Amino acid sequence: MSFLTINQIEHIYFTPDRATKVLEDISINIEEGEFISFLGPSGCGKTTLLSIIAGLLQPTDGSILLQGKRPKDCVSEIGYMLQQDYLFPWKTIEDNSLIGLRISNKLNQATKKKALQLLNEMDLHEVEKLYPSQLSGGMRQRVALVRTLATDPLLLLLDEPFSALDYQTKLKLEDLVFSTLKSFHKTALLVTHDIGEAIAMSDRIFLLKANPGRIAKTFNVPNELRESIPFEARQHPLFPSLFQKIWKELEQLEESNEH
Repeated sequence: MSFLTINQIEHIYFTPDRATKVLEDISINIEEGEFISFLGPSGCGKTTLLSIIAGLLQPTDGSILLQGKRPKDCVSEIGYMLQQDYLFPWKTIEDNSLIGLRISNKLNQATKKKALQLLNEMDLHEVEKLYPSQLSGGMRQRVALVRTLATDPLLLLLDEPFSALDYQTKLKLEDLVFSTLKSFHKTALLVTHDIGEAIAMSDRIFLLKANPGRIAKTFNVPNELRESIPFEARQHPLFPSLFQKIWKELEQLEESNEH
């Protein structure tokens, strides 16, 4: 059995006057330690799919199994990192980083020590007593990552976590997140609009078409790129050709979406 099984997911949003199918026949098997990206035009259901995997939304049809369990039965095993850091402004960085542990009743001396160690590894060792307003956007996202990793989730869901950052900070954070997840052997799913980001960070990329969202194409990222940190992967000779290939496919999907 695969680590994460997404089986024939279909989802329909109902309003008083219409039903809109946003996802249709999404089936993927994901192995432990894989980094997967979802790319596609707006409205292809990427975030809806992530919400279903997180157990926040019940699909209209189909099933999700994480190590044989349904997402709603293992919510504490799934970490979610969003575009916004959602740090509590009135709490210190240390308190913010321990919130997930508190909520899941996992906070003890050992887990607290590990969380503070993570802050240290993320180059945040002198900010524990500061407040979010005193930190830059990139530092705040690092705190959000520590908060997510502190609970030791089986699966990480990343919904455009770098899109609000300036380009240099984004590239640095890509490297940091990539290296951290690989060192912990974590499985991660990323939703992004950025083709370069998807190539630089992923093992596989799923391209979704819209209306309704379906898997249009799967790209396996070459080993030479997968084994490099994202910044180095972007400089690799294989990077531009894969970028062009995905760009063309995405352009065709967006054109067909308009007609």
